Amino acid sequence: MELKEKILSSYVAFENGIDINSDIHEIRTEALENFEKLGFPTKKLEEWKYTSLNAVLKNDFSIFLNKENSVQFADVKEYFIHDIDTYKIVFIDGKYSSFLSDVTHDGKDICLLSSALSKSKYSSVIENYFNKVAKQDNLTALNTAFANEGAYIYIPKSVEVEKPIQIINFTTGSEAATMVQPRNLIVVEENAHVQIIERHQSLTSNAVLSNVVTEIFAGRNATVDYYKIQNDEENASLVDNTFVDQKSNSVVSVHTFSFGGNITRNNLNFYQNGEHIDSILKGITIIEGKQHVDHHTLVHHIEPNCESHQDYKGIFNDRSTGVFNGKVIVNKEAQKTNAYQQNNNVLISDKATINAKPQLEIFADDVKCSHGCTIGQLDNDALFYMQQRGIPVKEGKALLMYAFANTVLESVKIPEVKSRITKLIATKLGVNIGFDL
Repeated sequence: MELKEKILSSYVAFENGIDINSDIHEIRTEALENFEKLGFPTKKLEEWKYTSLNAVLKNDFSIFLNKENSVQFADVKEYFIHDIDTYKIVFIDGKYSSFLSDVTHDGKDICLLSSALSKSKYSSVIENYFNKVAKQDNLTALNTAFANEGAYIYIPKSVEVEKPIQIINFTTGSEAATMVQPRNLIVVEENAHVQIIERHQSLTSNAVLSNVVTEIFAGRNATVDYYKIQNDEENASLVDNTFVDQKSNSVVSVHTFSFGGNITRNNLNFYQNGEHIDSILKGITIIEGKQHVDHHTLVHHIEPNCESHQDYKGIFNDRSTGVFNGKVIVNKEAQKTNAYQQNNNVLISDKATINAKPQLEIFADDVKCSHGCTIGQLDNDALFYMQQRGIPVKEGKALLMYAFANTVLESVKIPEVKSRITKLIATKLGVNIGFDL
């Protein structure tokens, strides 16, 4: 049985096994119909021209895991940002782990989506925000149809969360191939502030496919700092769909660090519904072997006097493949828009590939919009200069590549996250250098 038919045939059993209300049932049913009509994306679609999921979808994925596996903290400690105190929402094979988590309802809700979907006290938030900004394309529709578990974060008006929140999804490999579909809903009301770190980590060499959807709503004057750490095993693939709705004077930044995995597809969509909004999208990609990372970004400037800043750096070795498709849309009403987009790439190997497609669609006449893309190799003159001063070739290349990526690291606001990313970069570059933070 093909994966699509397997998913469609299991839908009734899925809904019978969970506690849902009629409104959510209608949303799920409509989403399933969309997925049935659209199917999985193929390279025939322009948005998927350079990324094929065919090899991944050949696996016989288990959609509902029968066995619950426990994981000890000592076995997964390295995947947490454990240098600082944080809230933690942890899932193992798609199921909540109370043992590894630290959630709260004290003045804010940092808990589970399954509870929010089934309990009446959360109904107003669910009614106003759930599935309101997510587009119903192929894989988003699939996630919506089976949406039940993930992180639910609600930060009320004028609340500044005192410590970061970690959302971590572990996959144990209890089945030969596992498919999980986390769904996160994050609502940050007026004048509120939150920092979030998200990670998907396979603990097995078995095939894993994570199809993730995250909806983020930032109210007036709200601030959201979001960090995605992607450094998974070579048989783990990730499709990450993130949708951000911003109101006036809000600032939302999303940093994406892609260092590992088989196929990684990041769809990051910002919608600016207000004035004086700032949207920040930054990323570092360092991959090797036959790894594939595809960044698709969209910033839709709907109203005037707003800004967006995109800065993506890529370093590609061996036969790895990178894709960057960044789109900025400026509506006719969005005068005084300042939109900046930059994508810089370094190919370490002659067999590595990068497909870059920056796009601007501007319908206003009083704007400042720019985009740029570079693809090149390391500067041999700079390498020679460092060799003359006693720096070996390997370390010299690492220093150049670290300097190349540092413009993205400079804007990371959590020192412990910056330190962790720096160490991951050093590991990926195969050097042991004590980078000065």
